[in-house]
Parts: sequence; structure tokens; C-alpha cells
Amino acid sequence: MVSRTSDRGFIEWHPSVRLERSEGDGTATIGAVTDPQGHATADSGSREDLDAWGRTLPYETTANVEVPARLLDQVIGQDDAVEVAKKAASQKRHMILIGDPGTGKSMLARAMVDFLPKEPLQDILAYPNTDDPNEPKIRVVPAGKGKEIVAAQKLEAAQRKEQRMLLLAVVAIVIFLLAAYVVWITPGHDLTALLIAIIVVIFLYVIVRFSSGRSDGANTVAKLLVGHQPDERAPFIDATGAHAGALLGDVKHDPFQSGGLETPPHERVEVGAIHKANGGVLFVDEINLLKIESQHSLLTTLQERKFPIVGQSERSAGAMVKTEPVPADFVLVAAGNIDSVQSMHPALRSRIRGYGYELYVHTTMPDTVENRMKVVRFVAQEVVKDRKIPHFDMGAVVEIVREAQRRSGRSGQLTLRLRELGGLVRVAGDVANSDGARLTTAEHVVRAKKTSRSLEQQIADRYIERRREYRMFATDGAAVGVVNGLAAINAQSGMSEFSGIVLPIVAEVTPAQTRDGGVVVATGKLGDIAKEAVQNVSALVKKYTGEDISRYDIHIQFVGTSDGVEGDSASVSIATAVISALEGVPVDQSVAMTGSLSVRGQVLPVGGVTAKVEAAADSGLRRVLIPEDNMGDLVLESRYRGMIEVIPVRTLRDVLKYALVGKGTAKDSLLERLAAMVHATSRTDVGGDRVPPPSGRPAGT
Repeated sequence: MVSRTSDRGFIEWHPSVRLERSEGDGTATIGAVTDPQGHATADSGSREDLDAWGRTLPYETTANVEVPARLLDQVIGQDDAVEVAKKAASQKRHMILIGDPGTGKSMLARAMVDFLPKEPLQDILAYPNTDDPNEPKIRVVPAGKGKEIVAAQKLEAAQRKEQRMLLLAVVAIVIFLLAAYVVWITPGHDLTALLIAIIVVIFLYVIVRFSSGRSDGANTVAKLLVGHQPDERAPFIDATGAHAGALLGDVKHDPFQSGGLETPPHERVEVGAIHKANGGVLFVDEINLLKIESQHSLLTTLQERKFPIVGQSERSAGAMVKTEPVPADFVLVAAGNIDSVQSMHPALRSRIRGYGYELYVHTTMPDTVENRMKVVRFVAQEVVKDRKIPHFDMGAVVEIVREAQRRSGRSGQLTLRLRELGGLVRVAGDVANSDGARLTTAEHVVRAKKTSRSLEQQIADRYIERRREYRMFATDGAAVGVVNGLAAINAQSGMSEFSGIVLPIVAEVTPAQTRDGGVVVATGKLGDIAKEAVQNVSALVKKYTGEDISRYDIHIQFVGTSDGVEGDSASVSIATAVISALEGVPVDQSVAMTGSLSVRGQVLPVGGVTAKVEAAADSGLRRVLIPEDNMGDLVLESRYRGMIEVIPVRTLRDVLKYALVGKGTAKDSLLERLAAMVHATSRTDVGGDRVPPPSGRPAGT
């Protein structure tokens, strides 16, 4: 649990202790408590402990959990999207699903097939065109009839060929008999006639062989482009990553284009995903990766509900072939991340919006008892789908729920990045199998967490080890202008997990080298947002210290950041380092910190707080300063209990109070000036009480 002292700053993690205070005693309730195993839950203490909740579950194992039969009922945490998907499928509307990877977009699209109107499917055939061979004819027949038609035509062609070969055999026999008679009556039995007969038979066979395609009807046999069974479900076609030919259809190249060896154009026609999806659902993930030309063709298909097949390569003989329009009446479900919308063809998106829905799927869901039960069902679903791992007992399920809390990165939330959470379920099951266990237990899940660490976390672990070896940051003592910042490594990789690292920041203040004024120089391959954060901090330092920093050159170095730095969560670290260097007050090197700063000195929430605190603990640091609004987001594993002290801060003054060391005049004077500045710039309500800074979604990572 969390205890909090009256000075509104220091907290310490204690097992089995819960402190709740009201505004009446001058402090605010902190929205983070820990369970008996040392994990900070996503609750504010109003709900029962997670382990106690696990003991109340009505199941012994996930084998007792009922898994819904319909795929759409298996979607977790996307209730709004499920309702929209049902409406879109029943009315045959198109959809755009935007959201993070692994949140169930493809599952939603696949499940829409069950709600499509019951309509008969169609077989699609291609026939030769005697008037223009390069424009094969298209015929549509009921499902199942296409195979019958093709089989009947092939049988008829085979019979014609058999008749021709039989006729050739009879002619050959007659020729050989005549040749034998000539040889018999010729004096000396000259075999020249027999040799001539053999040559004639071979010549006739060649003529029959290479003309049979035209005369026996083999070239007139239709090609079945799309076939179905009469009782078959509507098709679901995943065209993610398909190139133009696979999406829109293509015509094969014919290396033999004359001399009777050529393949008829209609035989070289190949349908695309849009034609296979006729009467069903076409799913295209990462829609922005399609070429603009392909997106435009997709738009045409949505408008006309049919699309001709043409050769996609200009160097191919198929480039001259263009079929009649082929039916392509489907429900399009386009998916992607938020940047996918910006890269979509404007007209294609407009078409979908005008005749369908746009939906942004959730990445988290509230941590309620009902939603926890959905996670329990999710674990059961994954076990059933995998078919190779043992079922989970309720202790293991509680660990999965706890990990869902942790990966959400927010207070009172559970992650919906279920694909990655499902990976943990499967790894835990594999660990149980390797132990020969009948059930997967909590111990197996804990071991699986180590085994299934993301690449970013593995890199971060080695990163921390390497920095320890080279002593790139200190964990004790004090130093002027040196701060142990915290960062989330590769936070934009698309994974739900953050991996924290210690990011040393060093500041040095020197007299300006020119009369035009000082400059602020920040090194470390900074991104745009990080550069802007440095500029904001410079203005903040000037205001809060009262110094005319135009008389100084301020150098800020992000140590060991060859891969670059982006985001504004290092703002408090930068400000602390610069103020320390400017005032000559040392910084406690056992303290790490993270947080964004407003231009008024308020510490704003950031992302990846749990990973950053864990990185600080792994690095041997003893204290961490984090934004007060992030306190509810902490979900620490039990192994960190007693290793680290977490201190919530609200303003820059709070940061300096715990980061700077010494009781001398310099520190006290600085804090007094900051207190006066904060009081002068803080907003007040009608009664004169201070209005706390706004909270909300983390400002950056």
C-alpha cells in the first residue's frame, strides 16, 4: 500500500498497509495501492484486493469457463465496435477500424461474416471470346454449377479428342497394311514403301496433335475463376499486404504466343482478392501500404461492384488482355493505425465514410469486476485455440489480470492489446508443459514473464548492464548539474510494453561567448519534441531563478543517446540539471526522475512510469520522482518491493526539494524563491484556494 507524509511529497511502499486521506486534512487521496504481494493495483482502494478477488472466482480452472461459440462474442472489451460491426454486416456497410495492433480488428472483421444477409453465392466462369480473344467473356452461375459446367465441357472435349485419336489409329493401320502389301508384291521386297508409311503416320500425328486444341474444343472449355459449394458460408478474404495482382487479379504471361502452342487468354486469367470476396468480407489491414493506384482501383470496385481483370505487367503478354467486368460485391473492412488514415486515398475514405462507419477501437478498458471476468474468459479462449497448452488455475489467471493492469499503463485500466497478452498465456503454457504440469500455475506465469520479455526490454537490460560497467551514471553521492533521468526505450515500436532505462543528463553553465547573448546547446540526437522541451525549460529556468540567462551559454548533454531521444518526459530532469549548474547546488545521485513540465512549472503526467521505476530499481537507485498524477499508474512486480522509494511531485519546487542536497543557504534560498514564484503564478478560485493542475492522458514518453 501507499503511505504519505504530511509534507505532501514522500511516499514509501509498505505491504498490507492502506492509507486514504480526504481533502479535509490537507492532502489528496493517491490513486494507487499495492496488494499483499507488493503490486500496485489499478484501483484507488475502493475494490477488494486482486488476490482476494481471485479467491472468489466460481471456477477452479479455465476448463470450467464457457467459451462462446460465435467469434464476435469472443471479442474482448470492444463492445461499441461489436455493435457497429453487427450493424455494418447486416446492412452490408463498409468499415474503417483504426487502433493499435493486437486489439481485435481482424477478429472483428472475420466475425462479420456470421451477420451478413443470407444471399446465394455465385460461381464465376471465364469463356473465350471468338470476336476478340483478348477480351474473355465472364459468366455468373449459382454456387456449385460452375464445377459441373467445366466438368461437362472437359468431358466433351476429351471425347472429341478420343474420337480423333481413334480415327488416326485406323488411318495408320490402313497405311501400314498398304505399305506391307506394296513391300510384298515388290520384287526383292524393297522396304522403301514401309519407310514412307512411317513418315506419313508421324506427319499425320503431328498435324492432329497440334490442331486438336482448335478442332476438339479444348480451347473452348470455360475456366472456373471462383467456385463455391451450395451450402458454403460467405467468404472472408484477408488481402493484407497483397500486391496489385493478388488484390485486383492478373493475366499470366504466355511464352508461346503462336504456332499452335499458345494458351488461350481466358485460361491465363487469375482472379484477385476482390473477386474471391464477392458476397463476403474483404479485410485489408495497414490499408495505407497499398499503392495509390490499387486504392483507386479498390474505390472503383466499391462504386461499380465489379472490376475487370487485366494484366498488371506491361512487359507481359497478359497486358493485352482485359476481361469483361467480374463481379466483386463485398463488404470492405479497412484497418490500420492512426497514421493509416492520413495516407489513405481521400476519395476511398470518403466512399467508406459515406456508405459505412469509421471506428477507433479501444486500447484499454476499465478495471472492473465484469471486465476482469472477460480477461478470465480470454485466457480460456487462448487455451482452447492453442490446443497444446494445459488449462490455467485461478492463481495463474490472477497473474494474467495483474499483467493486464501493468501493461495498460494507466490507473484503473486493463490492456486490450490482447495479442501480446495471449503470447504470455502461450509461453506460460509452454513452461507448464516443460515441467510436465497438469495445470498452468502462477509460478509458471511469473517465469514466462522473464522468458517472453520483449526485444526492447532485453536491449534495455543489456543497456543498463553496459552503463553500469562503464559507470556512465552514479547511484550515490552528489554532483552539480548531473541528473539521472528516466526514459522509455523504443516506446513507439507498436508494442504495449514499455522498457525503461536510466538516462543521465549533464548541464554546464558558462559565460556567454558573444555580446549578442547566450545560447542553449542541447546534444544527444534530440527529436523535435525533445528540442521544444529544452526551449520551454530554458524559459522556465529564467523565470524561476530570476537570473538573466542571456548572459550565459547553457550546455545540456544527454549522455549515451546514440539512438536519439524523443518526447518531453525529461523536462524535469533538464530543469533540475540546469538550475543545479546555475545555482551551484548539488543533486542527489541516488535519485532518478521523470515528468513533463508546463511553462508554469507544473509537473505533468507521462507514459511508461512503471517501466521507468523498475529500471531505476534495477540500476541500484534508491528514490524516484514521478508526477503525482501518475501514482495510480504504478503496477510494480513483487520483486521490487523494498527496493525503491517512489516520491510523487506536483511542481518544480517539489522536484528540487527532494533532488537537491544540503541544508545550506543556497538550497533554502532557491526553494523560497521558487515557492514565491509558484504562489504568484498559480491560478486561484474565488475563495483563494489553489486550483490543482489538470490531469489526463500522459503528455509524453
